[in-house]
Amino acid sequence: MPTTAPAFADATASDSALRRFLHGLPGVDAVGLEARAAALGTRSIKTTAKAYAIDLAISMIDLTTLEGADTPGKVRALGAKAVHPDPTDRTTPRTAAVCVYPDMVATAKEAVAGSGVKVASVATAFPAGRAALAVKLADVQDAVSAGADEIDMVIDRGAFLAGKYLKVYEEIRAVREACGERARLKVIFETGELSTYDNIRRASWLGMMAGADFIKTSTGKVGVNATPANTLLMLEAVRDFKQQTGVQIGVKPAGGIRTSKDAVKFLVLVNETAGPDWLDNHWFRFGASSLLNDLLMQRQKLATGRYSGPDYVTVD
Repeated sequence: MPTTAPAFADATASDSALRRFLHGLPGVDAVGLEARAAALGTRSIKTTAKAYAIDLAISMIDLTTLEGADTPGKVRALGAKAVHPDPTDRTTPRTAAVCVYPDMVATAKEAVAGSGVKVASVATAFPAGRAALAVKLADVQDAVSAGADEIDMVIDRGAFLAGKYLKVYEEIRAVREACGERARLKVIFETGELSTYDNIRRASWLGMMAGADFIKTSTGKVGVNATPANTLLMLEAVRDFKQQTGVQIGVKPAGGIRTSKDAVKFLVLVNETAGPDWLDNHWFRFGASSLLNDLLMQRQKLATGRYSGPDYVTVD
């Protein structure tokens, strides 16, 4: 659990101090950011390196179901797939986690018991975050009590966009405390609603200063989710934060990453921006469900020389 707050005691002493700090961060060169993300996306990964990248990407997935129609049976099936993504090939890596609503945590824990697959739970009135703090904390406590290993919280975007940075900071700190020592905390910014790259940079530093274990792009529930550019910006933030504090923070792009080609592009971003220390599922995750099927199909093609097609992998 990061304990970064003391390093920023002056910056977080008041709303005005926090605003000065966040608005004092270097402005983002949007053209340069997008050009660099696009250039890194053209890197060609072949043969052995591609096989390694596919297995690494599988191991980084938070296999996710966040629908009102979720049932215990669906969650158990998802857990089984997380543990053995390809039942015909037991050399296939497990996914990092399954991600569910708080009321499904206990079912998910049973489904992945003894496998090493983590159970993540969205909380804090996901996805909108429109609830009183007491309700949000109760949501977190319910998930942790049911056995959640990780909590994915959403920030109050309305407060952030209104410049109430200290309110957002204190809420993240309260959720961090509710997670206790057992659960890691992922802080979701909903980058598609933050409007500017400067806001994404500010949110990244705010989340890290408040004690996030991971910073996460999106809920997957809005029109614009993870993009190479916004993920690159967050990777720069965690790199710079570690250089300044010695504390390493993870990154999780979520929503819209559907193909193996996309996943490999994101892994190149990680390696070239934050560095190889982040090429591990303890520090980088994909929030995805359909991505896993494409990775499995590409993996089968590399192993057999034949493209099996979607009928040969289980439907989530």
